[in-house]
This record gives sequence, C-alpha cells and structure tokens, in this order.
Amino acid sequence: MGAAATFKLKAVGIIVISFIVGFAFFYITSPLQKELKKAQLEEMFSQLVNFIIFIWVGKIILNFSIFINDPLAILAYPSNSDAFYIAILLSAILLFYKNWKKKLNVIQLITSFLPVFLVASFLYEFIQMMLDHNTFSFGYLTLSTILLVLFLLIHEHLTSGNLILVMLVSWSLGILVLVYTQPFVTIFGYIMAPWFIVLFLITNLLFILGGKMKSNRQH
Repeated sequence: MGAAATFKLKAVGIIVISFIVGFAFFYITSPLQKELKKAQLEEMFSQLVNFIIFIWVGKIILNFSIFINDPLAILAYPSNSDAFYIAILLSAILLFYKNWKKKLNVIQLITSFLPVFLVASFLYEFIQMMLDHNTFSFGYLTLSTILLVLFLLIHEHLTSGNLILVMLVSWSLGILVLVYTQPFVTIFGYIMAPWFIVLFLITNLLFILGGKMKSNRQH
C-alpha cells in the first residue's frame, strides 16, 4: 500500500472515530427521550452518508472530462475543498426540500447535530495534533473547545432556533478570526476560504431568521 493510500485511510479512520465519539456524546448527554434520540441518530447518520455521496458527486463534477474517459480514474483524485463546498450546497438543498415538504424538522436535526459536530471537531483536531504534530490544528482545537463549553452552558436555556443562531455566529466569527491569523484553517482536512464562511453564515442566518418569523406569524 502506497504512502498516499495509507495517509487517506488514516485520515478517514480519524474522522470515523471522531464522529462515533460525537454520536456517543449526543446519546449520553441529550435530554431527548430514548426513541427520539435513536431517530435523530439515524437521521444524522443518513445525512452524513448523503454528504459523503455528494462529495463524490462534487469530485465527478470538478473532473467530469476525466470521469467520462475513465470513470475509475476518479477514485485516484482526492476530494478537495471545492468538492466539499459542492457537498454542503447539495446537502443544504436536500435539507431545505425535506423541510419544505415537512418530511424533516431541520431545526431539531441541527440542534442534535451541534454537539456531535463540536465533539467530532475537537477530537479530530486533537488526534491530528498528537499524531502528526500539526501545530495549525491548535487554533481550531481551541475554538472547538470554547464552542463546546459554550454549548454545554447555554443549550438548556435557549430555544433551538436561538441556540443555533448563537453557535452559528460564534463558529463563523471564530473561523474568520483564524483565517486571518494563521496561514490556513481546515475542517476535517478541508481548507476553509473566507468567502465560503461568510456565504455559509449569511445563508444560514436567512434560513433561521426566516423560520423564526414564519413561526411568530403562525402564533
């Protein structure tokens, strides 16, 4: 097995372990009833599988000419940040559609996913720093720690919408600070560009605030 293949497998293994611990943390700490927690875990796992598929779709879109000539060759191409952005876009479209069709409570899903994401992010960066001595992991590791503590302090005192709003703004601003204070910032190995963070923040703010306004009108 080549060095590149070994590196990929190790990176994937760290991500898998990080999310398993994140899911376990959610299951242990969530105040939701047992059946609802199981349902949320199943939905989160389903959406993560979709996200992985969308990353592959992104790779195909970005390397379409190669894919047409030799479909298997696409396997050799690493999924870069552009494929990651495409996967987020496609996931957002899918979630928006399910929410619009009332097939999924997206606010509840995001609320459940917050501790999973924060714990997985913390553990991934911690392992990266310990195994590979990646000093650039320290910034995002610190941010993940602060956000995880913040989540634990406020999650019982805010509505789901307000909780997501606080965490989203805090995470986005934290990432932007890191982007401008160190050479690069990665999320699970994918480099984050400032324009993407700003667009991600604005889009989610519009969705959340729009949902809150709709809910207030209904009441």
